Amino acid sequence: MPARIYQQPKSAMQSGKAKTDVWVLEFEQSEARKPDPLMGWTGSGDTQAQVKLNFPDKDAAKAYAEKYGIAARVHATPAKTLKLQAYADNFR
Repeated sequence: MPARIYQQPKSAMQSGKAKTDVWVLEFEQSEARKPDPLMGWTGSGDTQAQVKLNFPDKDAAKAYAEKYGIAARVHATPAKTLKLQAYADNFR
């Protein structure tokens, strides 16, 4: 079953860098989600899609995937750019 390895992004609700150094191995869905006829919730019979493994670095995640024969793709982390701006720039 294919998986993807990526670096945990910062949530929209946080301004700091906590938990952004964690690398995640997550399995891709093997079947489409479908609505439950009784409750209307979406779900699938794919239990691997619920598995999310955390690793301290990219190499550890790749080593785990190779050890257990998981075909994993590594998604590169986009470069972080800072927009430095002073309060005085509001009045120019």
